[in-house]
Amino acid sequence: MTVTVLQRPTLVLNKAWQPVQVQPVTEALRKVFVGTARVVDPSDYSQYTWEDWAALRPEEGDLCINLVGTKIRIPEVITVVTYDRTPRRTVSFNRRNLFTRDRWTCQYCNKRLKKNEITMDHIVPRVQGGEGSFENCVAACGRCNHRKAGRTPKQARMTLLTVPKAPRWGPLFHCEFVLDSWEKFVSEMYWNVPLKK
Repeated sequence: MTVTVLQRPTLVLNKAWQPVQVQPVTEALRKVFVGTARVVDPSDYSQYTWEDWAALRPEEGDLCINLVGTKIRIPEVITVVTYDRTPRRTVSFNRRNLFTRDRWTCQYCNKRLKKNEITMDHIVPRVQGGEGSFENCVAACGRCNHRKAGRTPKQARMTLLTVPKAPRWGPLFHCEFVLDSWEKFVSEMYWNVPLKK
């Protein structure tokens, strides 16, 4: 997926520096320009107003927006100056969110899996009436999924590593493009392709 400079995401932190959402760089710069947010430098946590940010000279390799007579570096992280709440949202049930919740690890044999190795297993199989949900599905390697087949873990004499539950919401659940500089502020990154129940 090709992402233009104006489409690149910016991580938005609340006043307490908790991640609350991801916005396009255009919206982030608008907030900084009107004074409702400040740019955060992830390397040293410095904060910049629009005037301070505009006065910085871009370095070689920095992504910039060309304005009349100047260039402005695009921000990767901003913090809003008044919003201190964290939104309460639910996480969509989909493969990416499920695999990330389980840390790309088979929940039966504890093997760390690559994208082409991972499968989704229904704890109570669909043939026994099991539905697709965070509470009934786990990440599994092909070998364990095949071994368990259309049985429950108890019937197959297999043990789950953890009790599955829905993950807590985070700002990156619907963002496919993630920046390394966000790691300091966000611990889990999620994918977003909805699954049918």
